[in-house]
Amino acid sequence: MPIGIIGSLVICTILYILTSGVLVGIVPYAMLDDPAPIALAVNEIGLPWFSKLIKIGAIAGLSSVMLVLCYGQTRIFYSMARDGLLPGFFGSVHKTFKTPWINTMIVGALAGSGAAFMSLDNLADLTNVGTLAAFMIVCITVLYMRIAHPGLKRPFKAPLGPVTPILGTTMCFILLMSLMTNPHTRGFFVNYLIGGVVLYFIFGYWNSKLGKANGKKA
Repeated sequence: MPIGIIGSLVICTILYILTSGVLVGIVPYAMLDDPAPIALAVNEIGLPWFSKLIKIGAIAGLSSVMLVLCYGQTRIFYSMARDGLLPGFFGSVHKTFKTPWINTMIVGALAGSGAAFMSLDNLADLTNVGTLAAFMIVCITVLYMRIAHPGLKRPFKAPLGPVTPILGTTMCFILLMSLMTNPHTRGFFVNYLIGGVVLYFIFGYWNSKLGKANGKKA
């Protein structure tokens, strides 16, 4: 699994770099400051029909990404509820379809509300903030686990020891701070962080099954 994830990221990064190089070769880079740069570049070389086809493909691709993200978020809530970090109804499974149906409705309603009432720029910033914060927390957690539990059995070891998580934490923090210039993004991040911490210490800390098990072992 880790090799597959890292390999996919490397392949996608290379493809993005190659695509950017081709676009810069087609049109001046200043023209690429557009919501649909690939379609714009193709249209500039006299292929408007292909430009429309690219836009249709982009919509289809974004729809699949949205479904995958919603799918993943519902399962995250489900796992957290099973551990006790969230209220029990988040772990409810439909009797017929065997899916976390309450989570699906909540996540779908939140995603739909954001798409309906927020600008695309703000949505993009909020998505980036949440992703960067999650990545940074994971990197910090890796460092903590190496220091606090050095002898713990690990199915996968992070390469380059503490260097990788330190670099990851630093880069995520720099990118995160670059987004804090937007007051809406800054306000969302602060409320998001405070809300998560408050929820954890009010509810999750006292109800986590894994936390109780680790406490008994200690």
